[in-house]
Amino acid sequence: MNTTPPHGETSPSRTLIPWPLKLAYTAFTAVLTVYYWREYGPTNFLYFCDVALFLAAIAVWTEKPIYASMAAVGITIPQLMWQIDFLAAFAGVRIIGMTDYMFDDSISLIARGLSFFHFWLPILLLYLVWRLGYDRRALIGWTIIAWTVMLIAYFALPGPGDPLAFPNQPHNVNYVYGPDPDTAQTWMPGWAWLSCLMLGLPALVYLPTHAALAYWDKQTRSTRVAAAPKPRVQATM
Repeated sequence: MNTTPPHGETSPSRTLIPWPLKLAYTAFTAVLTVYYWREYGPTNFLYFCDVALFLAAIAVWTEKPIYASMAAVGITIPQLMWQIDFLAAFAGVRIIGMTDYMFDDSISLIARGLSFFHFWLPILLLYLVWRLGYDRRALIGWTIIAWTVMLIAYFALPGPGDPLAFPNQPHNVNYVYGPDPDTAQTWMPGWAWLSCLMLGLPALVYLPTHAALAYWDKQTRSTRVAAAPKPRVQATM
């Protein structure tokens, strides 16, 4: 009796990411992409959170840990701040106001509903890292991506006060001109602010997240292996 699956055949039961999640996430990403492209234009996808959204889509289909790992390194801490600010605002307490728009009735419900991905995406990424494992190349990989989109945003996209091609065109993408989306910072020269971001984010945000994820991956490796689906054995005579 031969119990070895035919060469090259992979059973659907061996997928690490459940098919309902793959399909639901893909559908959501497709809807968001179409809506954001029409409302904000393609440069909106240079925001860190949107880059992470697409990396997660690649991760759920390829099941390669590098993509989920890079996205988790990049946005886990910033999106944690979003989560806290949202929950506080929901409870009637204003912290930093980064989620005030989520409670603005002048913004369409569909736009706010799509933007809620900022809340659940880091949770999904942690699940993906748990299922797929953490790739330690993620720190370097995400840092290169972050530097690239920051340089594009600084040199090629509108800053605060610049004329816009259309009303909703993104400006000050990833806050490369200052923490206020509509006002450039005046504490230092613009190039100095950009340099602080390019050096400070890897040192203060990405590196600690990388260390925490690497440690967590090591601690949960046995759990992940135990939860992995067993290959389906095809018996032949």
